[in-house]
Amino acid sequence: MFHIMNAIFPLFFILVFGIIIFTLIKGVKEWHKNNQQPVLNVEAKIVAKRNHTSRNSSNHGGHHHHHTSTSYYVTFEVESGDRMEFRVAAKEYGILAEGDIGKLTFQGTRYHKFERKITL
Repeated sequence: MFHIMNAIFPLFFILVFGIIIFTLIKGVKEWHKNNQQPVLNVEAKIVAKRNHTSRNSSNHGGHHHHHTSTSYYVTFEVESGDRMEFRVAAKEYGILAEGDIGKLTFQGTRYHKFERKITL
């Protein structure tokens, strides 16, 4: 039994380490690719909003700790009919509403801002 564990543990460690390295490299590539893209300003309409909440719990020294994090996403439709979803800050998410029309500023997959048109 211990011989199997001695073989499996290093493989498990290498697998977890590989996943971490892969994720870091993927993030750096996306960051670099976004930096190479032009900053675009386009007319857009907010067509959907959503959020994703994840919950983690851990046990440290007999104490249970719970951590919750929420990510916020907004889907924009541009004049061509194409739709793009961007992750936005909580404060930004709170002030945007489905149906808002205005100027979307983005760079690759990176959201910059949305300026609503004021209608009276």
